[in-house]
Amino acid sequence: MRIIGSYVSPYVRKVTACLALKGLDYEIDPITPFFGNEEFARLSPLRRIPVLIHEDLVLTDSSVICAWLDEEFSGHPLLPVAPADRARARWLEEYADSRLGDLFIWGLFYQKCVHPLVWGEPGDQARIETTLAEGAPAALDYLEGELPDSGWLFGEIGLADIAIASFFRNADYADFAIDAGRWPRTAGFVARALAHPCFAATFPFERAQLSTNPAGRRQALLDAGAPLTAESLGTRAPRRGIMTL
Repeated sequence: MRIIGSYVSPYVRKVTACLALKGLDYEIDPITPFFGNEEFARLSPLRRIPVLIHEDLVLTDSSVICAWLDEEFSGHPLLPVAPADRARARWLEEYADSRLGDLFIWGLFYQKCVHPLVWGEPGDQARIETTLAEGAPAALDYLEGELPDSGWLFGEIGLADIAIASFFRNADYADFAIDAGRWPRTAGFVARALAHPCFAATFPFERAQLSTNPAGRRQALLDAGAPLTAESLGTRAPRRGIMTL
């Protein structure tokens, strides 16, 4: 089983955490989202990650992948059994993917990390300020009423817990921390989830990817008149860089 994606993507992280819960072996083929050659475009028409390849099956979209994993493989369940709980779990996953993604990826991580480090440009400061002053507090107010004081949403850690927590790892990379005095349930829940072993396997690779600063390489390429591409910037690992996890 192969996963094409970036280690620091919350959507890739969600899939790899679910694979870990299921006890399944997989490989990561690192790539920067929205880049890739024609073969990648064939596999992922929207040029988004993750992509899962298993034998003749190719799946894109993290929610589709996780649903397939739960239906195809036994072991740790990713969704609760009761229909009402399953529906609520799917809603919380969707809320995380849509709302938390908009806030913590596009509103903070992309603006504060990707823009300056990869493209050598400042992020949208107005969007950062709006996210911090309005969007993030509203999302945390909502989660504070949904998340448990202890343990997990549906008895044992599953897809909804993983989906929510994954975005806060990127928020942390963008220097955002939950105010535990104002949102104690959310702060405790996120800390518990990110400390779970299912997130542990890829964390060293995330840190390694973030520790490489492409800014110097970017300037050297500009000075040489070379094109700025994912490969030249070093944000796409070579094919031989597949890691087996």
